Amino acid sequence: MSATVLPHPADSRSAGAGGIRQGVVLVLAAWFSLVMVLGASGAFVGHPGQPPIAIAIGVAAPLLLFFAWLRFSPSFRVFVLTLDLRLIAGMQAWRWAGLGFLSLYAHGVLPAMFALPAGLGDMAVGFAAPWMILALVRRPEFAASRAFVRWNVLGMFDLALAITLGTLSASLSTGAAGEITTAPMATLPLLVIPAFLVPLFLMLHTAALMQSRLIARSGTA
Repeated sequence: MSATVLPHPADSRSAGAGGIRQGVVLVLAAWFSLVMVLGASGAFVGHPGQPPIAIAIGVAAPLLLFFAWLRFSPSFRVFVLTLDLRLIAGMQAWRWAGLGFLSLYAHGVLPAMFALPAGLGDMAVGFAAPWMILALVRRPEFAASRAFVRWNVLGMFDLALAITLGTLSASLSTGAAGEITTAPMATLPLLVIPAFLVPLFLMLHTAALMQSRLIARSGTA
């Protein structure tokens, strides 16, 4: 297989991605600000025994906009395909903070049904991130390997599982006094996780898999 060089952010400048980069920063800032404003107003708080529709919209809407932007904007697609994979993997290392879910479970804030799988899954992905970075530094072609693809797919599965369990837990709650539910996830500061970080991490995994596929194709051409 021919040597493959990971694309670097500097390469994107020649494709005129400077404006796209600024646009992405502005969109991220506006998105985060919107989550904070809506969260402060209680817009995501639902009723016991009902699916968390507002949070579902908070997760799905940014993803739909992301894929639409990819579909209809060639310059944004180029930007995504020239992101540094080592940076992408490094951002996933923040998921080691899933340890916080275990702490919240231990203190009776979140139910085990949600907190344990979500926390342990995030910690596993975050723990593996430095090894992904090291492999990419040593062997750029590692980006096209099955190990790298599996790590990204498992990272996406972990997030999807957490969303599913959170929805199920909220739907099964009764509103009884003293019941431990996922209701805290609908209020700040925990709201930032499902309404901002989860979609963002899914976007990063998508970008990594897109690059992996491109590199695999170029390596076998």
